[in-house]
Amino acid sequence: MKKYIYLFTLILVASVINAQDIPFDKKLFKERKDEFKEAKKNLDAGNAIFEVYPNTYLDINDRQYTERKLAYREALSPLFKANKFNPNNAELNYKIGRCYLMSSVYKDESIPHLLKAIKLNPNVASDAHYHLGIGYHLTMDFDKAIAAFNKYKSTLASKNPAELEDVNKRIEECKTGKKLIAKPKRVFIDNFGRPVNGKYPEYGAIISADESIMMFTSRRNTSTGANKMPEGVTDYFEDIYITKKVDGKWTVPENMGSQINTNGHDATIAVAPDAQSMLVYKDTKGDGNIYECKLEGDVWSKPKKLNKYINTKYHESSASYSNDGKTLYFVSNKPGGIGNHDMYVTKWDEEKQDWGEAKNLGTNLNTKYNEEAVLIHPDGKTLYFSSQGHNSMGNYDIFKSSLNDDGTWGTPENLGYPINTVDDDVFFVINASGRRGYYSSFKEDGHGEKDIYMITFLGPEKPFQLNSEDNLLASVAKPVSEKVVEKQVDALTKRITILKGVTSDCKTLQPVGASLELIDVDENKTLATFESNKTTGKYLVSLPSGKNYGLIVRKESYLFHSENFNIPATAAYEEVQKDICLKKIEVGSVIVLKNIFYDYNKATLRDASKNELDRLTKLLNDNPTIKIELSAHTDSRGSNTYNEKLSLRRAQSCVDYLIEKGIASSRLVSKGYGETKLIKSDAEIAKLKFEDEKEAAHQENRRTEFKIIAK
Repeated sequence: MKKYIYLFTLILVASVINAQDIPFDKKLFKERKDEFKEAKKNLDAGNAIFEVYPNTYLDINDRQYTERKLAYREALSPLFKANKFNPNNAELNYKIGRCYLMSSVYKDESIPHLLKAIKLNPNVASDAHYHLGIGYHLTMDFDKAIAAFNKYKSTLASKNPAELEDVNKRIEECKTGKKLIAKPKRVFIDNFGRPVNGKYPEYGAIISADESIMMFTSRRNTSTGANKMPEGVTDYFEDIYITKKVDGKWTVPENMGSQINTNGHDATIAVAPDAQSMLVYKDTKGDGNIYECKLEGDVWSKPKKLNKYINTKYHESSASYSNDGKTLYFVSNKPGGIGNHDMYVTKWDEEKQDWGEAKNLGTNLNTKYNEEAVLIHPDGKTLYFSSQGHNSMGNYDIFKSSLNDDGTWGTPENLGYPINTVDDDVFFVINASGRRGYYSSFKEDGHGEKDIYMITFLGPEKPFQLNSEDNLLASVAKPVSEKVVEKQVDALTKRITILKGVTSDCKTLQPVGASLELIDVDENKTLATFESNKTTGKYLVSLPSGKNYGLIVRKESYLFHSENFNIPATAAYEEVQKDICLKKIEVGSVIVLKNIFYDYNKATLRDASKNELDRLTKLLNDNPTIKIELSAHTDSRGSNTYNEKLSLRRAQSCVDYLIEKGIASSRLVSKGYGETKLIKSDAEIAKLKFEDEKEAAHQENRRTEFKIIAK
């Protein structure tokens, strides 16, 4: 009888092992005591880490989010070892599936473990189908994800409104994903490659408007102090790195040093269009705040915490400068918002020389969910941000909104697939032209855990034969089975001009730091002020299309320099290199007044000219001993006599204005040179091919100048 009972027990155990949930009970593994002991040790170690964060997903902005991801990664190894010993434990498979969901690159591995857990024990966990749905969602198997979410939804006994809302939202995200993937955007997405990307994670790229400088965040062994996270976690602390484009190639990234980076976490937030100011994120007390540092010559200043209207005891995570530096957009989860993390805007207070009270951007942009990674384009009219709300296809998607003429923001537009995915898509930046964007992602072609990728937007379609269908990511969703007519692109999408150059001394040609004032000529008001770098003399100004701009450059002991850029509203993106040399205040120095305008064929000064003449008045008042000759010049068209008389009357109009402003007539001489001192000769103009080039040359000849004749 004992013999039969023993055989029956063996058969029962075997059937349990093959078909049912096997608990970690040493009675079931009497013949493998040592192996069981080791497996149980691994199980307990993995459970101890896992149970620190047992609840459902945390938000990406939650302080525990990163810690949970790192903890689940650490828990996976001992749990997996325990699973090798006993692969038929439902709870263990469930936890391994959960850990894989929080991994960087192996999220698809969650599905077989979760399926097995449910098969072994349908009641293994009340949220097992919920996490299975997330696994299918993250692998873009939307129909199976919807089925799993509906299964979970049917088991919600309490019908908790928050749980119902969450699962219904995930179902809607799956439906949105199906729609977006059916109509993919025409883009190329390429790994940014070496030397920027390496075996360590790189993310949070920020760029100057002309794409000459990039900063990014990385967890490398070259971090300040080479510190690692707390015991049991293998990642290094975050540091900020910088790379520059030299002769078309990116330099090896350099750690920005102890002036910027600390022994804790330091991360990129935003850089001004001219790369002379930078916002960084620091979390010194567990709250997270925004700091600013400035490039002074070739040295970055120590980061300074922004004021109380921006930073609070709550969490401020991202921000962005406007093109003129007078507006700052940022994200905070402070009380009184529409959702958890909302987008806010603050204006620069010229009187207080600090940021003013912040204003929530409102319900058209902010949702009851989270908004993150706000970015205002240099055109001042396009706002990019990531959101869990609106029509996201999963977690955070990247959206854009355009500024209406009445000052309101338009309905946010999802940037679409494959830019957006079913995972978190955040911290997107775009260059001034709108042609290229950058973000971080986990992909099979990555060099490390997380890499920086470049997005090339292909723009409006035009009939054109292309042979690169297989390289177009959009074709993943709709495979090309035969040669088709693809559409060519209009690369330039933003209406903005990037003006950049170097300010220098006209005689020595050495760079000098100078102040630059950007004015609206027609409205006669200052739009922004900037400084060129005191060491390199470099400056960069973004000029949205649709204005007549004046640019005034000043430096102590030098004559001011003026430029004029009348950019039509229809003007496409352009980069203009304009090096400006400044002349010392000395006899013989000649300055062209670029912002002096007359009525057609008349000597009457337009109102737009008065700002320029007011600057000349100030120069004369600041230097009371100098005398100047004010001269006007015409182009070569028209008779010599007429041009000379017209130019003299125009010069006299300027002198009369200065006298009205209190400048003694004895210090002023008016001269009309007509066409006798052309900058571009008729012969040179005749060689130009296009009419607009010829007209620009004639315009260069038509000018007003002043020359110092005594000091």
